[in-house]
Amino acid sequence: MKKLSGKTALITGGSSGIGLATARLFRDEGARLVITGRNPDSLARAQEELGSDTLVISSEAGNLEEIDSLMAQVKARFNELDILFVNAGIVKPTPIEEVSESQFDEIMGVNFKGVFFAIQKALPLFSANASIIATTSVTNQKGVPLFNVYAASKAALRSLVQSLGVTLISRGIRINAISPGPIFTPMFDSLGLPDDLLQTRKREMALKSPIKRFGMPEEVAKAALFLASDDSSYMLGEQIVVDGGVSLL
Repeated sequence: MKKLSGKTALITGGSSGIGLATARLFRDEGARLVITGRNPDSLARAQEELGSDTLVISSEAGNLEEIDSLMAQVKARFNELDILFVNAGIVKPTPIEEVSESQFDEIMGVNFKGVFFAIQKALPLFSANASIIATTSVTNQKGVPLFNVYAASKAALRSLVQSLGVTLISRGIRINAISPGPIFTPMFDSLGLPDDLLQTRKREMALKSPIKRFGMPEEVAKAALFLASDDSSYMLGEQIVVDGGVSLL
């Protein structure tokens, strides 16, 4: 029997990278899907790949009105929700002297505030024995130059997962996190770095891993499936690190 048969899953940031790889796997394991994103081309490609049964919604992860609209559309289509994978996130590497208030607010708005309110506004939709999964990052415990605000947003999210773990379990809702390291996703190409510097940075990051390569989105998706399914029924407020051993160094 498929692990997610009969379950409805919402994946934010589901039109590319880790989110799309997870959507594919959840679909193959029997889940009904809702995915969000904000790039029209990526959303269109995801719709074509995942099929017409998947509800694809353009939604800004840090905008509360759009989160309200998202949850209303999920309720109208599926009535309830079994799995919420809050995966949408942004990263903008910037020296601390150059971080603006608007950039700070944008990163924290998407990576932390948006996750908090997506969970809050999904609460009326959750079925019994629901599962929430949040994407954090190995930067939530490691110092990484230029990623100060991003790392802080992910550390706040890691703390939120722990506190909501004990808060929500009385409602039958489990929440856990995935903490990826260097994963080969389109996010790297959106950093705004010159191509030669970007390629150098990628090589450096790959060599820092004990496994000597980037991880693939499909490898993170398998961890998400574990946390979404009954296989992880005794896990609460924890994080699974998927980083090729980078955090061990």
